[in-house]
Amino acid sequence: MRADSTLRKSIQYPMKAHRGRRTVKQLLLSLIACSWMVTGCAGQPPAAVEAGERFEVQMVEPVGEGAAQQWPQWRGPTRQSVVDSEGYPDRWSDEENVVWRTEVPGRGHSSPIIWQDRIFLTTAYDQYLDEPIQQILGQQGDRVFLDNEDRVRSVLCFRREDGELLWETFVPERAEPEEGWPKSSYASSTPVTDGQRVYAYFGNHGLLAVDFDGNVIWHQDLGTIRNVSRGTACSPLLYENLVIVFQDHGGPEGSFIAAFDRETGQQAWRTERSARVGWSSPIAVRAINPSGTARDKIVTSSQMQVQAYDPLTGSLLWHCDGLTAEVVPSPVAGEGLIFASSGRQGPTLAIRPGGSGNVSDQSLVWRETRGSPFVPSPLLYQGYLYTLNDMIRVLTCHDAVTGEMMYRERLEGEAVGHGISSSPIGVDGKVFITVDDGQTLVVRAGPEFELLHVNQLDSYVFASPALLDGRWYFRTYRHLLCIGQEP
Repeated sequence: MRADSTLRKSIQYPMKAHRGRRTVKQLLLSLIACSWMVTGCAGQPPAAVEAGERFEVQMVEPVGEGAAQQWPQWRGPTRQSVVDSEGYPDRWSDEENVVWRTEVPGRGHSSPIIWQDRIFLTTAYDQYLDEPIQQILGQQGDRVFLDNEDRVRSVLCFRREDGELLWETFVPERAEPEEGWPKSSYASSTPVTDGQRVYAYFGNHGLLAVDFDGNVIWHQDLGTIRNVSRGTACSPLLYENLVIVFQDHGGPEGSFIAAFDRETGQQAWRTERSARVGWSSPIAVRAINPSGTARDKIVTSSQMQVQAYDPLTGSLLWHCDGLTAEVVPSPVAGEGLIFASSGRQGPTLAIRPGGSGNVSDQSLVWRETRGSPFVPSPLLYQGYLYTLNDMIRVLTCHDAVTGEMMYRERLEGEAVGHGISSSPIGVDGKVFITVDDGQTLVVRAGPEFELLHVNQLDSYVFASPALLDGRWYFRTYRHLLCIGQEP
């Protein structure tokens, strides 16, 4: 029997009755999904402006000798979850192709990063540590402070060969916890490494740098973070000799983007921001105009705006309006454009990287009002932009340059709000989408939708995987898994 006839869901067939108790929320989500799919597929193509000056856009190379051959940061060396090499297995289960599995102490949603024979993670300890995940997810309407009075947040180091935990370094100073949600964690920000040190952001517990033996090199207090409602999530970015983080929040000290010296932790610059809430991470892009002049920019996507900053001074270069109030996805770049998606099913914007000041009219190339994710970041892969509406399990594919919609398809499984936290991966001509319940849907890359198969891990997965040398590294709710084909 063909895989697409057994696994695909489209808007033509009726919804199946769910097994067991069905909540009002689940029913409403299903009805919204069906109506949204019908209107979305019949809608008009995204608005576009006339073609202007054509830029080449590249992601700035990761920092550190040989960093492009590692997985040194959030979403890998390109910060876009794209892997150019082959040889990665596309099938796994709790037993199939599992090389090793090791327990991870604490609780966290940060992704693993890898440098040679070391894997680094962040983790945290809170009052939900011993509760079943199903019970935690059932408390999503409650805002909480997740702290306890003991050890709180730390950096972990594992040996890549066998998953052995080598060391754990705790943040040296305690601080008042941020407000969060039960599903949230105090270790949602993925660390970054230059091959010498590991840099980790912990919200009110500051920015921490440790060496590869776990020794604290420096620790920088970033002020008090308030009113972020789901904790903090920005994954630090390295640019030349700087560590860059941004944090939008409603506290009295105000939102900011700031840079710190990699060796000393001394603040190089700090720029105030007007946004009051956000959970995305910055990217570093190099825009090359037709005359060959290149300029690097730090791009952020957050409340109501996409913004570009000078990486050495923190000066605001330009901003583009059009996002919504809550933004979790991080931007991606390529095909001459920067792509940013709003949270809460808001619009996706395709922006030319040039200009100054408010570029909303001159640089917005196309805009799609439907299909944007709430949490997962978009994927730019082989000329197509993939966005995943995680509220209703709908995958949309656009031609990245023109904005033409190639398809919009409902994925297998029950539509559960906030049900996909991991960002999609592009590797070996396929798109991999991991759902919170441990499913990974494998979709053929390209303009036509084809669901190849579904893999299942017997654990919840909130973190995005890391890939290196033909192996996948998944952080599940309680474990770190290495998946690969044995020689």
